[in-house]
Amino acid sequence: MASNTRSQATTSTSDTSTTPPTAKPVSVLFVCLGNICRSPMAEGTFRAVTNFDTDHPHPLISRIDSCGTGAYHAGDQPDPRTLSVLAAKAGITTYRHKARKIKVPSDFLEFDYVLAMDEDNMIDLRDMMKRARKKGVVDARQQEEATRKVCFYGRFGGKAEDEEVQDPYYGGRNGFEIAYEQVERFGRGLLKHIEAQAAEDGK
Repeated sequence: MASNTRSQATTSTSDTSTTPPTAKPVSVLFVCLGNICRSPMAEGTFRAVTNFDTDHPHPLISRIDSCGTGAYHAGDQPDPRTLSVLAAKAGITTYRHKARKIKVPSDFLEFDYVLAMDEDNMIDLRDMMKRARKKGVVDARQQEEATRKVCFYGRFGGKAEDEEVQDPYYGGRNGFEIAYEQVERFGRGLLKHIEAQAAEDGK
């Protein structure tokens, strides 16, 4: 589990004083393939955007985590290029995480947002819940609720609702920098969405 993420450059610009006092905090899970490049970058950035690991975390965020659809790198630290870009672009130097595979069905049931980095991730996530339903691990209602939680991260702040974060693993540092720009933009968009939803629910 990640901890102690701090940012010098990426901080929340939201006015938390407008948060409805009865608003229910939400949990967010970022998902890519192996959980060492894109999803930990998204997690680390969103922790910074929401001041999650500070003395003044955003009141609408209860939990942030990331995982992979596969167990290829289970137990590994994030890719060094991910950590390097987080440090260079946002001053995030204390982010820690160990890769893990998504837990079926618990992650789908416990988190409010399950955010896929690309279409393959999205398909894999939905197929996992279909298989869980066929095996009797979840019922039809749970499958439906879980499926509604799964969407592209690019839906929030993306240039299109299906904007994907391409896997930079086999390329150079530039790919990681592009991924950072995207997840930072999406993170701010997600937080605005969560705040707007809380305001609407509080009316």
